[in-house]
Amino acid sequence: MPHQALLVMDVQQAVVDRYPDPGYLPRLRSAIDAARAADVPVVYVAVGFRPGYPEVSTRNKMFGRLAGRPQAPGSEQAMRIHPDVAPEAQDIIVTKSRVSAFAGSDLDMVLRARGIEELVLAGVATSGVVLSTLRQAADLDYGIVVLGDGCLDNDPEVHRVLVDKVFPQQAEVTTVADWAAAR
Repeated sequence: MPHQALLVMDVQQAVVDRYPDPGYLPRLRSAIDAARAADVPVVYVAVGFRPGYPEVSTRNKMFGRLAGRPQAPGSEQAMRIHPDVAPEAQDIIVTKSRVSAFAGSDLDMVLRARGIEELVLAGVATSGVVLSTLRQAADLDYGIVVLGDGCLDNDPEVHRVLVDKVFPQQAEVTTVADWAAAR
């Protein structure tokens, strides 16, 4: 079996709060617990910016509204990883500045330094960080597994099409329970 890492992406409090699925965090927690029990590294990927957002261009459709603005009070707390799936001391936290987990981060360096060959993807949103990371990981020659029910999207149909039709072209798609049972 290739050396894997579980990527838990964009499960920050402010992000998760926009996706009302009461079963999501417990499912994700079971994937994290299975990874830790099997000595599979857990890598948390979170979006983050410097004060004043100097990394953000006004041309960026997703983040451009932040460009040049002061950080809102309480935004640091809101962007912390959700406490129900919080990292532990042995976990790695990577900060990114765009949608893909690789964009503006040192993720590739961290993975290669640890000999990781296969990524197991979970996170919010399916059509955002998961899709962007999957595409870039494939171009970087990583093996990829997507935990279909370990991902969420605001549009259930978009999620279904990605998980059932698009992702299988470049990744194995499975469930949290099946992946955890195979550890």
